[in-house]
Amino acid sequence: MRHRFLVLMVMLVAVSAIPVAAQAPNATAKVWTAPRTADGHPDLQGRWNYSTLTPLERPAELKGKAVFTEDEAAAYEKRAVQSANVDGNRQTTATARGLINGTQETQDLASAYNEFWWDRGTRVVGTRRTSLIVDPPDGKIPPLTPQAQKRMAALAEANQRLAEGPEDRPLSERCIVRPNTGPPNNNFELVQIPGYVLIFNEQIHDARIIPMDGRPHLPQNIRQWMGDSRGHWEANTLVVDTTNFTDKTNFRGSGVNMHLIERFTRTAPDTLLYQFTVDDPQSFASRWTAEIPMGRTQDPIFEYACHEGNYSMFGTLSGARLLEKAAADASKKGAR
Repeated sequence: MRHRFLVLMVMLVAVSAIPVAAQAPNATAKVWTAPRTADGHPDLQGRWNYSTLTPLERPAELKGKAVFTEDEAAAYEKRAVQSANVDGNRQTTATARGLINGTQETQDLASAYNEFWWDRGTRVVGTRRTSLIVDPPDGKIPPLTPQAQKRMAALAEANQRLAEGPEDRPLSERCIVRPNTGPPNNNFELVQIPGYVLIFNEQIHDARIIPMDGRPHLPQNIRQWMGDSRGHWEANTLVVDTTNFTDKTNFRGSGVNMHLIERFTRTAPDTLLYQFTVDDPQSFASRWTAEIPMGRTQDPIFEYACHEGNYSMFGTLSGARLLEKAAADASKKGAR
């Protein structure tokens, strides 16, 4: 599944088209002002959708091209829609790479997660940028530090070993927290009440309750799945500052000291501009920032049951034990 940890994040971050992000007004244009809540702050409430064809990172074949022309964006969208398989009963025929370069590459996924279920969207972002990342200018996540590379290598090695218990399986597989906030669930709901903001993600029903009263972050020894968030207003923008991530979660190599800064700005009646900056000098060579204009949706937030009762976990671990028994039996036969 594609780019969550961040709208949460993350998050990363279903309507068929995301409205165009607010453009700089001309001399005669009327400046739009967001409505206010009862306590006088911009009203950001509602259900928002962030599905888009625009990838988090700029593809290699678009190196040096930060923005599509209108014709290029239209051609990209047309190719993506034509290539995508939106029949829920058919096998997928197009990968994300194929959508970018126009090729047809087959995935062995049957009907599990073809384009019908992924619901990636049918439009690029309104700014026509070729990546959600706006800084660094190359549209790429900065390189990992040697420390982070070592940490990720150890994690990859651990994932290759047979699981001895539930703790050895990925958090997403255990339905604890998703690695992204994107497809196949692109929706979240934002609620404002005096003193708090609630961000409720459709996927696994993650709810972030964000204090707005200026209280300090939790002590450093208290770590949480989605970090510890505190919010405040900067003019018409909601700013959410998150720290205290656990070492059991990461986003593209981030560590426990990641500092996440999110910004939510209502730029039009049906558009909420979401920006986030990842500051983790122990993991990345530099800070990086991404943004996506999210569209309002009238669709409800559906139940995301994952696999209730963890029946799949029982099957996974039972299968691992059978593999171990088969290997042990084969070893005994070889020793005779």
